[in-house]
Amino acid sequence: MQKTVVINVVALSGRVLGENTPFLKRWSEQGKQFAIKPVLPAVTCSAQSTYLTGKWPTEHGVVGNGWYFRDECEIKFWRQSNKLVQAPKIWDAARHSNSDFTCANLFWWYNMYSSVDFAVTPRPLYPADGRKLPDIYTQPMGLRDRLQQELGQFPLFEFWGPNANINSTKWIAEAAKKVDEWHNPTLSLIYLPHLDYNLQRHGIDFSKIGSDLQEIDLVCEDLITYYEAQGANVVVLSEYGITSVSRPIHINRVLREQGYITVKDELGLEMLDAGVSRVFAVADHQLAHVYVQQTEDISKVQDLLEATPGIAQVLDETGKHENHLNHRRAGELIAVAEEDAWFTYYYWLDDTKAPDFARTVDIHRKPGYDPVEMFLDPKIKLPMAKVGFKLLKKKLGFRYLMDVIPLDASLVKGSHGCIPSSQGDWPVFITQQTGLLNNDSLLSTDIHNLLLSHISTKKR
Repeated sequence: MQKTVVINVVALSGRVLGENTPFLKRWSEQGKQFAIKPVLPAVTCSAQSTYLTGKWPTEHGVVGNGWYFRDECEIKFWRQSNKLVQAPKIWDAARHSNSDFTCANLFWWYNMYSSVDFAVTPRPLYPADGRKLPDIYTQPMGLRDRLQQELGQFPLFEFWGPNANINSTKWIAEAAKKVDEWHNPTLSLIYLPHLDYNLQRHGIDFSKIGSDLQEIDLVCEDLITYYEAQGANVVVLSEYGITSVSRPIHINRVLREQGYITVKDELGLEMLDAGVSRVFAVADHQLAHVYVQQTEDISKVQDLLEATPGIAQVLDETGKHENHLNHRRAGELIAVAEEDAWFTYYYWLDDTKAPDFARTVDIHRKPGYDPVEMFLDPKIKLPMAKVGFKLLKKKLGFRYLMDVIPLDASLVKGSHGCIPSSQGDWPVFITQQTGLLNNDSLLSTDIHNLLLSHISTKKR
């Protein structure tokens, strides 16, 4: 089998691949670059699961980065168990063909309790005193200590949040090389998140994202140079492209104003009570799963949402089937935003009633995706002093609330999730094995077999 490396450069698209990415541009011209028609929703978990299984969400069940767990009456995002992906993975197929095959998964999602040979994924520690401490989960378990002894503690707070930057991407890249050096896996899957940050903060504004493109280009040059020296086939791909946005859609506020949503008072703040709400939306970038408890409400809710500015379409059962999203985890209806709009999870009508986690980075408690977590509240005077004081309280062992995130969705300038009209905004697939592809564009479900072909094709 041919050693193969898949470098997932999040948010890389034809539109941003150019003068600010000189190495990647030159490397793509030496091979061939293809546009991938994104899966709906074009978000991390759905895209990765489709690539790794060759199946649509209707079969593998990953209908977004999170969904409503009907049996628990809870909305959950960013779960980590690979058991949630309801289809065989690429490493299962490759191992079936050759028992000597091994796979390393470096930060692709659903990376816990899978059948890969080597896994590294973020997994913070949550002591009983309320702290959140950076850490990773690995398979085998001993890999965790060895990597952090070599590379230092994984920079969790630079992986997501207001301080997200290139350092987390560099850590992942170095970890990938260490795992390769120690174990020489047949297939390495490497996730590089850096472009996601400022593209969502600023949209397609090259005056603001040019340095980010240059930084990721250098990381890719280092990785590709290293792996090609090991004789590997190298593939660069992405999960989605980001488009500029200017309109946040507060879909749950629309539903609440019509009396569909129930909230629970907790210490004077409002908590969404999904289990008794007649209708609510699970917002996930430019797609929202809308869960409707009573069948007789479906048509009225569909009419309401179709009349809401910024919503391009509302998928009913027929629409879900046509878009490969007819899975029981999906909402009864699915709202898709227009390219310049995106969905917030906000359900409160008064910011003074917003839950305490709304102003923090808390990806697991929020009942929807929140890109505003990448900003410090501009209303805070001396924000770094406030952050420093709270970190001091943490260091001294006191409970603290890192409530420094704004509630201003207009700050977000880039998003993804719908299928952009221009192929320049689609994700990309770049390879030197040009003989394996004949079309100018690919379906997301094609990636599984294409990667298997790279594993079985000797490097030219």
